[in-house]
Amino acid sequence: MNNRRKLIFALGAGALVSPLSSLAQPATKIWRVGFLAARRRPVSLDTDYYGEFPRGMRDLGYVEGKNLAIEWRFADGMFERLPGLVAELVRLKVDVIVAGGPPVIIAAQKATATIPIVIVTSIDPVDAGFVKSLAKPGGNITGISNLSGEVSPKHLEMLRTMVPKLSRVAVLVNPANLAHATMLKNVQAAAPKVNVRILTVEARTPQEIETAFSVMTKEHAGAIIVGLDPFFIQQRRQIAELAAKNRLPSIATFREYVEDGGLMSYGQNLADQYRQVTVFVDKIFKGAKPGDLPVEQSTKFDTAINRKTAKLLGFAIPNELLMRADKVIE
Repeated sequence: MNNRRKLIFALGAGALVSPLSSLAQPATKIWRVGFLAARRRPVSLDTDYYGEFPRGMRDLGYVEGKNLAIEWRFADGMFERLPGLVAELVRLKVDVIVAGGPPVIIAAQKATATIPIVIVTSIDPVDAGFVKSLAKPGGNITGISNLSGEVSPKHLEMLRTMVPKLSRVAVLVNPANLAHATMLKNVQAAAPKVNVRILTVEARTPQEIETAFSVMTKEHAGAIIVGLDPFFIQQRRQIAELAAKNRLPSIATFREYVEDGGLMSYGQNLADQYRQVTVFVDKIFKGAKPGDLPVEQSTKFDTAINRKTAKLLGFAIPNELLMRADKVIE
C-alpha cells in the first residue's frame, strides 16, 4: 500500500471511530432541584439563609450551570399560591423538592408521592402526617425538624428576665400555620409557672400585623413573642419597627429578626438547617430513598440580642442574658 492509500485509509477509519467515541462519553448529568418557599424572593441570596442551600451544594460538588439547576419558586407570603407553584415543579420533573415550613410541605405532599421531598419544618413531622416515624420516614419525605414550639417556654423565661414585672405577653401567630397551635399550647402551659397571662393575636397580611399591634396595646400586653412563620420572617422589619414604636420588648425564634431591629431571638439557626438539607439532597442524588433516610432533629440553638433596640426601649440588658448570647448587635 503506497503512502497516499495509507493516508486515505487512516482518515476513513478516523471518521468511523470519532462519532463512536463521542457517543461513548456520557454527558454530565444536570440535577434539578425545585426550591419552594412561602416567603418572597430575598433581595440577595448571598445575605439570606436560603443562600446556604446553593453554597452547601457547591461544597458537595454541585455547581449551578454545570451539574445543578435550581428552580426557585416563591409565594410572596401568600400561601394560596403554593399549590400552583409546586405544580410547576412537578411538571418540570425536578429530581428533588426542598420545602421549608408546614404550609409549603403540605402543598408539596399533596402534589406528588413520587418526587423526593426534603423538608425543614417547625412542626412534629410525625404528628403532622408528613412521615411515619423519624427513624423510618417511609414514602417520599425526609429532612430536618426544628420543633420550634418547644422553645416557646424559653422565650417566656427570657422576656421575664428582661422585664421582671411582666404580667401579660402577646403571642403573634399566623392562623394558616399549623405549627402555631403547638407553639401556643406550649406557651400557655408554661405561662402560669412564670406568673404571666397570654394574649393571642393573629395576622396573615401586613395590615393584619398593624391591627394586631393595636390589639396588643389596647389589651395592655407588656411584651410579644413572634411565632416562627415564613410570612413573619418576610415581614420581620415591619414587626420589629411596630414593636419598637409601641415600646414592646419582643422575642422571636429566628436571628434575622434581631438583625433587622427586633430585641431578642432564641432558636435554631435557619442558615445551618438549609445547609444541612444539602446532605439529604446529595444522598438522594446518589441513589438513597428518602423513606430510608431518618429525619434529623436540629440540636443547635443560639441567642441574639440587639443592644441598640434595648436602649431605645429603655432597658438595660441583664448580664444573665448577655452571657448566654451568641451574638450581640450594638
